[in-house]
Amino acid sequence: MVTAAINQGTTPEARKTARILIVGGGYVGLYTALCLQRKLKRELKAGDVEVVVISPDPYMTYQPFLPEAAAGSISPRHVVVPLRRVLGQCKVLIGEVQSIDHAKRTATLVTLATEEEGAGAEQITYDELVLAPGSVSRALPVPGLAEHGIGFKTVEEAIGLRNHVIEQMDIASSTRDPAIRDAALTFVFVGGGYAGVEALGELEDMARYAARYYHNVQPEDMKWILVEATNRILPEVGEEMGKYAVTELRRRNIDVRLHTRLESCVDRVAVLSDGARFPTRTVVWTAGVKPHPLLAATDLPLNERGRLKCTPRLTVDGAPHAWAAGDAAAVPDVTAQEPGTETAPNAQHAVRQAKVLGDNIVHSLRGEELETYSHKYVGSVASLGLHKGVAQVYGRKLKGYPAWLMHRAYHLSRVPTFNRKARVLAEWTLSGLFKREIVSLGSLEHPRAEFELAAGGKPPQDPKGSS
Repeated sequence: MVTAAINQGTTPEARKTARILIVGGGYVGLYTALCLQRKLKRELKAGDVEVVVISPDPYMTYQPFLPEAAAGSISPRHVVVPLRRVLGQCKVLIGEVQSIDHAKRTATLVTLATEEEGAGAEQITYDELVLAPGSVSRALPVPGLAEHGIGFKTVEEAIGLRNHVIEQMDIASSTRDPAIRDAALTFVFVGGGYAGVEALGELEDMARYAARYYHNVQPEDMKWILVEATNRILPEVGEEMGKYAVTELRRRNIDVRLHTRLESCVDRVAVLSDGARFPTRTVVWTAGVKPHPLLAATDLPLNERGRLKCTPRLTVDGAPHAWAAGDAAAVPDVTAQEPGTETAPNAQHAVRQAKVLGDNIVHSLRGEELETYSHKYVGSVASLGLHKGVAQVYGRKLKGYPAWLMHRAYHLSRVPTFNRKARVLAEWTLSGLFKREIVSLGSLEHPRAEFELAAGGKPPQDPKGSS
């Protein structure tokens, strides 16, 4: 078994090595492991400490770059950071933790090997637990959403959406049926947060540029619709900049509908709460996230929203040797004026919390005093497409090109490793010198289709029916 070597000594007391188990390979998981790898270099080499990272993917996705990857400004492989490459002194297991019994210091997991062998779940013991599985998309029970909706949380979804949009333009260009053409050129995005607005802005930019290469598709033929249930979009950048973002999007003929919900998308018809109906082949769902289901399968305390109750020192409240940060953790905001305020579940806090979390684990192992996480939210930046953006940083409000430039500069500084920074910067430079790439590689989603057809089988059907 994969975990056989790791589980030598079935209980924490039977092992001489202190094992730190990190569940999740996202912002918190990666940055915490990097911090431990740097701070415990001697202990890791001597075998006194062991860091095990369990993640369902062998890479960390830098999600703020997903819109640019979808638009073709950044290569997909540069949006992800390979865990094994940057965590050379840690043990990385690709699998999913199904439950955690912290009282017994055990986690139950399924790895790729156990799935391949048809074996049951395995258990791994630990001394210190870092629980950072992140969040998952919050899908509401909208009729037709499960069959026709497209998410935008992973790099696979981002590239799949890019391929899908270009394929719809191909369909519209080649069909003689006006109903099919109209549905193919109608794109509905649900959710006015970062993911929805930035994805829509970048993809609309890309599609408008791509239209010049279609003799019978014009930018004005396309309908781009943003549906938001509240009275504003991008609440993180402030009310004034949020209003500017709406104005900017509408200036580009993007239909922004506030106080509106998606009621149904059965039979590829988006029905909105204001009575509007749009035949469409593209419904992108970015309406928020919820805590990872794993949290409910633990014996750790949760708050009313399903997040882990944490202390300002990033320990799980009332659970010794358990730590958490990021989307999964409800961390008290010690800088807030109102008592009971928690830090926002965003990348800015997750990255900074991970550093304090890693330091505190080292302090705990060495019997030192723990640090308190204290970081005042400095502001937010958002892209609305190429050379367009909004920002509110340290009270200063920026829009247009300066905000877009700040958006790129900030995220370039935040993406992990110098290798990724250099590659992303090189791609931005090249994309400024040459024309956009507008090729659809939808066949990558079914790489064996052609061979199966040649061998006498049936090619797989696209579950979304995009072609």
